[in-house]
Amino acid sequence: MQIQPLSDRVLLKGVEPENVTKGGILLPQTGNKERPNLYEVVAVGPGKRDKDGNSVTIDLKPGDRVLSGQYSGDEVEVDGTKYRIVAFDYVLAKVS
Repeated sequence: MQIQPLSDRVLLKGVEPENVTKGGILLPQTGNKERPNLYEVVAVGPGKRDKDGNSVTIDLKPGDRVLSGQYSGDEVEVDGTKYRIVAFDYVLAKVS
């Protein structure tokens, strides 16, 4: 099954934080895991129209890594994988 977002929606998949720092220090796993704020873009909707009828495109593509609000969007599960669908306005930043 495939999910294709509509309008200005973006389909995101959570990315687990790395357990090793750049210096090689192993970070322990804690029991208090919060939802990830770092996501990978899986699919992007076609965009929406502004109040003047002009097309507003979304400048994200599948594979981009982004930060999003911790509790924004809706969670869906497909074939055992959890995804989050958010409006483009709730994507806070692109991470490179």
